[in-house]
Amino acid sequence: MSQLKIAVIVGSLRADSFNRRLARAVEKLAPTEFAFSHIQIDDLPLYSQDFDAAYPAVATRLKKDIESADGLLFVTPEYNRSIPGVLKNAIDIASRPWGTNSFAGKPAGVIGTSIGATGSALAQQHLRNVLAYLDVPTLAQPEVFVHFKDELIADDGTIRSEGTAKFLQGFVDHYVAWVRRFAH
Repeated sequence: MSQLKIAVIVGSLRADSFNRRLARAVEKLAPTEFAFSHIQIDDLPLYSQDFDAAYPAVATRLKKDIESADGLLFVTPEYNRSIPGVLKNAIDIASRPWGTNSFAGKPAGVIGTSIGATGSALAQQHLRNVLAYLDVPTLAQPEVFVHFKDELIADDGTIRSEGTAKFLQGFVDHYVAWVRRFAH
């Protein structure tokens, strides 16, 4: 099978992002024909409909990065019971101007981690609502709400818990099958 390009959108800008660690862990569990590319969102201006006439170069770059992917992996923390503003801003930019939604039809997975006991459950639900509107077929099960502890996943994505590794492998197996269903 040819290489499948996966755009990874981490909703955290923090240097030591737990969600970036989770993304790296998932990447390590995926088969070799899955190539993961982290999408840069930290340099985007706040979306304005004024862009629709002439998109800024960084916004055009974001749209092209999404469009060149075969699948999407959203990895989000939960801020105040929802998705981070930086993630919503990136989604708004890549889905506009009207009629040029870069996300449409791309299969996605949504996962996340937080230090809270419920992981990022509400943020993921909010994100799934947005993605449904944007015509993004999103893997429904298994859901991944990881209660993060510092010793759980190393900076490089090495999973230090056998139970967590098994659980995440189950997600990866379902996600891989999901993306393959949509591959051309």
